[in-house]
Amino acid sequence: MRIEIPRAHPRYQSLMIREKLVEGFEKGLVVPQGLIAHGRGECFDYIIGEKTIEPALKAMRAAAAALLLAKHPVVSVNGNVAALVPEEVVRLAKASNAKIEVNLFYRTEERVKRIAEVLKLHGAEEVLGVDDATATIPELFSERRKVSPRGIYVADVVLVALEDGDRTEALRKMGKTVIAIDLNPLSRTSLAASITIVDNVVRALPKLTEFVEEMKNEPRGYLEEVLKGYSNAKVISEVLDYINRRLRELSERIHEKVWSPGEP
Repeated sequence: MRIEIPRAHPRYQSLMIREKLVEGFEKGLVVPQGLIAHGRGECFDYIIGEKTIEPALKAMRAAAAALLLAKHPVVSVNGNVAALVPEEVVRLAKASNAKIEVNLFYRTEERVKRIAEVLKLHGAEEVLGVDDATATIPELFSERRKVSPRGIYVADVVLVALEDGDRTEALRKMGKTVIAIDLNPLSRTSLAASITIVDNVVRALPKLTEFVEEMKNEPRGYLEEVLKGYSNAKVISEVLDYINRRLRELSERIHEKVWSPGEP
């Protein structure tokens, strides 16, 4: 049963994300496991305050530089991403001159085609990984190993959102720069990626696109310096420090009865 969520509801944005995922499930884009994965991520979003934090902005800036420096950048899309931010995926790909490729752990040809259709409906001119997933990622045995020889297989930079750690590790072993969007800073994906954006994908993709559009006219040397000065280990450490401080502050405010659910 679908219900109308009033805009005044204190959890409006979060509930709308859930509704989009349920709709994506009904359309065959999202699998049940994707709904479970979202719940896990939503927990971390609560912890960071459901906002884009400073370490995520640092990672986005480095990610934008990596995408602009890349010869063959690719934005990898799964069902949850297609259900939540298809328009933003297309906009980022166009801004960074990246290809879009569907890559799924729970892969069926029907599901791949439906995701591709949604992306094209939102402006994608080409979607790889549908009929051309003929190459294989070495040392990976799930359906995610199937990739396009014109996309992820030859990419030097791959952006993955809501990802599983196995493929991130495999892509790194292939020498690729992997940009991850993951709300869990301690996931295997976050720890294995080259650049980890700890943020909700619905906030991260539009902001990352803004960085790309702002930086695309910068000289190559400037972009190289941005990337050279980035440390993913340092950024993840900063995220954990932020979470630690926030939990301590919330503990104090709750103890003093000056905080209630819905407040930042």
